[in-house]
Amino acid sequence: MFGVMGATGHVGAAVADTLLSMGEDVTVMTRQPDRAGAWRDKGARVVAADAEDPASLAAAFRSADRAFLLNPPADPRGDTDAAERRTIASILSALDGSGLEKVVAASTYGAQPGEGLGDLSTLWQLEEGLRARPIPAAINRGAYYMTNWLGFTDAVRRTGILPSMFPADVEIPMVAPADLGRAAAERLLQPVQDEEILYVEGPARYTPRDVADAFAGALGRAVQVDVAPREQWPAIYRDAGFSPEAAAAYTRMTAISLDSGFDKPARPLRGATGLNAFMATVVSRDP
Repeated sequence: MFGVMGATGHVGAAVADTLLSMGEDVTVMTRQPDRAGAWRDKGARVVAADAEDPASLAAAFRSADRAFLLNPPADPRGDTDAAERRTIASILSALDGSGLEKVVAASTYGAQPGEGLGDLSTLWQLEEGLRARPIPAAINRGAYYMTNWLGFTDAVRRTGILPSMFPADVEIPMVAPADLGRAAAERLLQPVQDEEILYVEGPARYTPRDVADAFAGALGRAVQVDVAPREQWPAIYRDAGFSPEAAAAYTRMTAISLDSGFDKPARPLRGATGLNAFMATVVSRDP
């Protein structure tokens, strides 16, 4: 039995769907089991589990043999670093005594020690916590999610302008969540000795200009990139509804990623979903 966290999101859903398509037994762990009828229809078992509640999560883990771990993103209206560190501590606590024979965890390119660095530091904490436990843990570091650009869809459709904090021609490793899910499912099926850190990205690396072109193809209109100066980043996050703490963390994460040239491993696992195909699938020409 495979337990899957985050099945109501893009990556977790892809993990569960991939395993079910292979004929595997899947338990979907969700805060709202009454809204998971679609998973039951697909043949999955559904259990109540909340990353804020270690007891419920521990009970869900005990019902599985192996599990996919995904730390849920915190509400940016609050202190995201503090909230995500709490849920990571909850996940790690729930693993103790769970009897799981293996876990696969979603992490991120650029994960590193530190404070207030957004996912870079919180997911490093998750990695370190897993390394300190006896359960074999395979870690998949995912590249920049292609879905991160989708929040601009309405603005791009309306104005023909794609806002970006990254220079138009900087090359960024990106990945479709479906490819991350498939990679995680495959590692769940591997022997317990499979414990290394692997990097997962799409078939190529892309620039914000490539993203604009992909939007243009999907929307059927010209799209240009509008690059925001660095000094405007905190205000942009605040205007988007981020708390002061979250805006500061996301600003630092963005700056570190850009200034380091992004994490670019020599031999990542490559997914099959290209940027143009992804946009064509998820972006409709009709508002």
